[in-house]
Amino acid sequence: MTRPCSAVFVVGAWMFLFGIALGQTPDGGLPTFSLEVRVIDGSGQPLPGATLIVKEQLNLSGSADADGKLTLVFPNEGPWTVTASFVGYNDQSKSFQLDSPVRSHVFRLRPGLSLKEAEVVGDKSGDGTLQQIDPKLANRIPTPRGTIEDLLMQAPVNFTSELSSAYNVRGGSFDENLIYVNDIEVYRPFLVRSGQQEGLSFANPDMVQNIVFSAGGFEAKYGDKLSSVLDIQYRQPTQTATRVTASALGAQVQHDHVVGPVRINAGMRYRNNRYVLSTLDERGEYAPTYLDGQCYLTWDPDGYGPWEIQALGVYNRNDFVFFPETRETNIGTINQAARLTVYYDGQEQSGYETGFGALALQHATETSRIRWITSWMQTAERESFDVLGQYFLSELERDPGTDTFDEGETFGVGGFLQHGRNSLWARVAGSALKGTWLVEDHVVNWGVKHRVEWFEDRVDEWNVIDSAGFFAPHPADNLGYLGPGGRPDQTLVLPYQIQAYNDVQAQRTTAFVQDTWTARLDQGDLVIHAGARMHRWSVLPDPWAASRNTQWVWGPRAHATFIPTTTPLTSWRLAGGWYHQPPFYREMRGLDGVVRDNVIPQRAIHAVAGVDHEFESKGRPFKLVGELYYKDLDRLIPYEIENVRQRYYATNNSRGYATGLDVMLNGEFIPGVQSWLRASVLKTEEDLLDDSYEEYYNAQGLQVIPGYHSGPFAQITDTVTLYPGMIPRPADQRFSFSLLFQDEMPRNPDYKVLLSLFYGSGLPYGPPSENRYDDVLRTPAYRRVDVGFSRVMFGDDAGKDGAISLEVFNILGINNTINHNWIQDVNGRFYAVPNFLTGRRINVKITLQI
Repeated sequence: MTRPCSAVFVVGAWMFLFGIALGQTPDGGLPTFSLEVRVIDGSGQPLPGATLIVKEQLNLSGSADADGKLTLVFPNEGPWTVTASFVGYNDQSKSFQLDSPVRSHVFRLRPGLSLKEAEVVGDKSGDGTLQQIDPKLANRIPTPRGTIEDLLMQAPVNFTSELSSAYNVRGGSFDENLIYVNDIEVYRPFLVRSGQQEGLSFANPDMVQNIVFSAGGFEAKYGDKLSSVLDIQYRQPTQTATRVTASALGAQVQHDHVVGPVRINAGMRYRNNRYVLSTLDERGEYAPTYLDGQCYLTWDPDGYGPWEIQALGVYNRNDFVFFPETRETNIGTINQAARLTVYYDGQEQSGYETGFGALALQHATETSRIRWITSWMQTAERESFDVLGQYFLSELERDPGTDTFDEGETFGVGGFLQHGRNSLWARVAGSALKGTWLVEDHVVNWGVKHRVEWFEDRVDEWNVIDSAGFFAPHPADNLGYLGPGGRPDQTLVLPYQIQAYNDVQAQRTTAFVQDTWTARLDQGDLVIHAGARMHRWSVLPDPWAASRNTQWVWGPRAHATFIPTTTPLTSWRLAGGWYHQPPFYREMRGLDGVVRDNVIPQRAIHAVAGVDHEFESKGRPFKLVGELYYKDLDRLIPYEIENVRQRYYATNNSRGYATGLDVMLNGEFIPGVQSWLRASVLKTEEDLLDDSYEEYYNAQGLQVIPGYHSGPFAQITDTVTLYPGMIPRPADQRFSFSLLFQDEMPRNPDYKVLLSLFYGSGLPYGPPSENRYDDVLRTPAYRRVDVGFSRVMFGDDAGKDGAISLEVFNILGINNTINHNWIQDVNGRFYAVPNFLTGRRINVKITLQI
């Protein structure tokens, strides 16, 4: 599609360039006073995410970073009253008369009965189901992905590819995850079918101030998806700073600036993964280019009064061009090995161009906050490919004593032609009004939102298979017939063909209300969240449709956390609720490419029980978190996964469940340095209510396979209909383990190392068919270890910061499998050939902040 996203692109580019230009002007405007605050516990450990509330002007408040630090900026010397609070600790207040431009203070909080709700200022609820994610690690984790999703190694999240930002949570697909940036839901490209094409995800890691994540049981203020929430807040700068990062994979620049009441946070990213993609089995000329520019601007029009205006503009363009040449893949075992060799001709092109703009108006007082947000997203996506391939399957000689060792004897020859011309143009516009009220001991949150979605989608793709010189599927032979009348029909049927045009409009109206309060008990505090959420969804399948499919859903959500007064601190929580997911465009498009407007919202009931235990070992702090969960799933829309593309059946004909246990431990395994460890077990299954298959038997009671057996043996005398029942869902990863381990030299802490390790057991897959019950095979486990070594520069210079890093991707050189190609011979026999992910690569990265 060539239609540009002109309006949004111009607005986003203008905001970005305006932010950069304004950021280069000299400081001016009203004089300001800064208070540098650090919040720690009784043992001196930082309290990340602690809330700092300014009594006189609530909009000056904020949340501490991963080191427990926050710089508050005031328009005059005061006096100002600042209150520090953290879940499970007594609040502490202090009045400041700022007699100098910069002052500092340390709040030391102690465990107690007080629990101050932080929702009014920072969208943090003290919610036990929300996990704080350290955003400072984003630039240090060694990974070819280079996106904000790398940070989710700290959470119970599973990955299947280091090239994609997609992740699975507790048996759900990526489409079941909510992702917010500054309270606005964001998306990844719709047409992407492989991690090589995907490029940069939406959020810019260098611009982030705070991240929270929930793997289930989240509260009513979050939207309507079945699995998880990732809530990202961009930073409102308090001082001017510039950060530059460059590596063999690209570069990025981020700039913070404060000009009186205007604060600017702007960034630009460029990435090219050609260096990493060259390790794939498919050799050829890769030309990926990923560009992204963003600007987040905040303005206090009344000079740090109750009003604040926020604007966010984003432009993102991902282009991928590939000219394949050859491929060589070895499969099988040591004793029985084979090799697939493919020679290619043709090319593959894809592009995703997205513009995004958002404007927010906020009014905050000491006891309330009202926030109006309007946003617009527009994307133009295209993909075209014409790839001709000739393949050879060879059986390898595995005896090292022979002259033909590691050479092959060909037992399969064939070819294929893949053609595609697909395009999609989408627009999403929304407006929301949210509010928070402090009423005595209660915090009441409410919100209403309306969103309109437009999609224009054209699909045209097909495949041809030629096996050993014969078209597959091969029509009946007509040799030996004397007259033309008796010859069988020889119509050629393409094994795979999709042609469709869809023009869809959908509207959504949502509303929620929730209350949070604390019950003071003799043994501790009981923090309770209770709320409900409503969603009205309607879809118009095409502009000429006479009526809409309209659906109403609602459901309660609640959780309770008990925080005892004992030390060490151990808190217990229960969470649950009804979670509905009305279809987005991808769920409505079936395997044949046609949109079906009769689908209805999917439904999940969450039940989560968790415990948090804070303790010390050898004088170092640790936190152990465990969660046991069960999800009852109904009205599911089945789907299949090809690489990273999800293809839906577009019908609510499935029900299922997901259950498991997550255990996470983080703390100072090495004194003064945080590390994270996580282990999970999971089982998720579904039952397609209308699937079945038949088995055939002869007179002797032996099974007959049509097309394979022949003669008298193939005479069928009995037919049995079987119903598969429960089968594994596509994200059924039974066991996973992740580790983020940091270390530094004891006598020279400027030398650091970060180890990233992930293990995930195999995922279900099956032969190419539309029968989900065939997907009972398992891929090999996904195993990956990346390591980064860094040297901090300018450690003694307060005005500069930087590091030089040496990163080793996939240091063990493991061939991980993302999916399989099914090679068919003339007899109809299929061979599953794995598509491996990236190999070992070394990357050098330099980071400088001034």
